[in-house]
Amino acid sequence: MVRVMTVTAATPPDVTRSALADTVLARVTAVFPAAADPGRAGAMRAYMKDVAPFLGIPTPARRALARTVLAGTPRPDEADGTAVALRCWALPEREYHYFAVDFLRRHAGRLSSGFLPVARHLVTTVPWWDTVDLLAAHVVGGLVAADRSLTEDMDAWITDGDLWLVRTALLHQLTRKEHTDTERLFTYCLLQSGHPDFFIRKAIGWVLREYAKTDPGAVRAFLARERGRFAPLTVREALKNIGA
Repeated sequence: MVRVMTVTAATPPDVTRSALADTVLARVTAVFPAAADPGRAGAMRAYMKDVAPFLGIPTPARRALARTVLAGTPRPDEADGTAVALRCWALPEREYHYFAVDFLRRHAGRLSSGFLPVARHLVTTVPWWDTVDLLAAHVVGGLVAADRSLTEDMDAWITDGDLWLVRTALLHQLTRKEHTDTERLFTYCLLQSGHPDFFIRKAIGWVLREYAKTDPGAVRAFLARERGRFAPLTVREALKNIGA
């Protein structure tokens, strides 16, 4: 089984009071179990390396049910987003975590830099690529883009002992395109070039491949200088669409 790392030092954030979260949690915990498929749940849990139990709801059906759950609810503020996310994360089945991630992605523009500790908790609690990658690119990335002072937090995360914080720091600029801080991107890749874990090596290749869609010359030149420091997997991923 693949090793799953978690953070133990960070204090979990407080769950804020939220009437919207009360409504949403009451609905989702009624609607999702009614759609559970135990036969499918086992296969989904195995595919995700037993990181969490599943109800067995496939993504299209889950998102359709989520629309039902959220029908007629008001736009959330940050306190609502915090409460929904943390209360969903406290539930064992993975579909509730997916619901929270989709909720935060949809309302990411309502979150301030003060949400970063909550995001950190989500990234490091029951962590796996299926939640971490979306939180990194679409929640943490949005927070940092809106408040550049948070780059100091990313500078700390990139050397953290928790691989999922490292992966988040690597991927937080994944969707930034021409707004990417290229120097920071390449620096992060070099800082973790010798990391032994597959998930970090893959993430470095992925973020370089994505940035190569914006500036292939910069990525090609970077790897021409530094490719000896990276695993073959990383280099293959990075050059997949632009060649050597």
